[in-house]
Amino acid sequence: MRCCGGIFDWDRANERLAELNARAEDPQLWNNSGAAQGLLRERNRLASQIDAVRAIERDTDDALMLVELAEAEGDQAVLAEAEAALRRIGEEVKRREIESLLSGEADGNDAYMEINAGAGGTEAQDWAEMLMRMYTRWAEQHGYKVQNLDQSDGEQAGIKSVTLQFSGSNAYGWLKTEAGVHRLVRISPFDANARRQTSFASVWVYPVVDDTIDIEIDPSDLKVDTYRASGAGGQHVNKTESAIRITHVPSGIIVACQNDRSQHRNRATAMEMLKARLYEAELQRREAASAVTESTKRDIGWGHQIRSYVLAPYQLVKDLRTNYERGNPDAVLDGDLDDFMAASLAARVGATRSEASAQAD
Repeated sequence: MRCCGGIFDWDRANERLAELNARAEDPQLWNNSGAAQGLLRERNRLASQIDAVRAIERDTDDALMLVELAEAEGDQAVLAEAEAALRRIGEEVKRREIESLLSGEADGNDAYMEINAGAGGTEAQDWAEMLMRMYTRWAEQHGYKVQNLDQSDGEQAGIKSVTLQFSGSNAYGWLKTEAGVHRLVRISPFDANARRQTSFASVWVYPVVDDTIDIEIDPSDLKVDTYRASGAGGQHVNKTESAIRITHVPSGIIVACQNDRSQHRNRATAMEMLKARLYEAELQRREAASAVTESTKRDIGWGHQIRSYVLAPYQLVKDLRTNYERGNPDAVLDGDLDDFMAASLAARVGATRSEASAQAD
């Protein structure tokens, strides 16, 4: 555990933590609040990793001592308790090893997620809302804060699109594995003849950028539109043009925000989202595995999905990138996504290493 695949270097981690602790004591640090916050985030993340390793070592020693004691006294109940503890420790080690793969430049950042319904009207819009609920439940289970920044509701049910912000350690690192087209097969609840329907929705994830990352945007490249916010939020929200839509003309990137009653604050949030999208595009160009990621950003339809969720005639969720599958779609749709994320992350890192090795050869 002290060296997970060469990614988590124990000695270097402790040296870096000592360095960050020393810098955090510098009273001049807070002259640049953005840099200070970035330093504290790195320090807290590194301290958490080191504490986790020490806790695993301590718990392992305790469990092994318990095994020796149980075997010496012939106490099967205590032995079973110790073996159960070792199994739990093994699961924690596995989770930490996967987490150690989150070594990308922006993996520790918060994340934006856009969900868009594909063709298919109410069916696809209901599926998009199911995905929004799935990721919200996953976030709640892991202590992440979720904020709905912009949402366009369907005419009868579901949503046409939504933009969410996930705040918490490694949010982007985990959620980036979910980018792509998601396919649902089920008996339609909107069909009086109870026929089986296939629906598609796309998920797009990009990192929230902080003050330490400088993204220059030419104001002349922007097209800004205002409109009335939809949905709940009070009379002021719905009767004034507080919502903002910004189009970055050179790239074609469009962002929107209607979360706040203030047009000024919505514009500021939309600009941060635009910076994040532009930064993410640059990351993709620089990452060795960008070709794998780009292949997921296609039409929302047949042949382009990354994962299938089949509710009828049988029950199965299968990730088409890793072939990992689960036979309990209800649990997955209720936010149980960790194994899918871990498999995708491991495959992504493996692809990066293979390409780097090929380039070195």
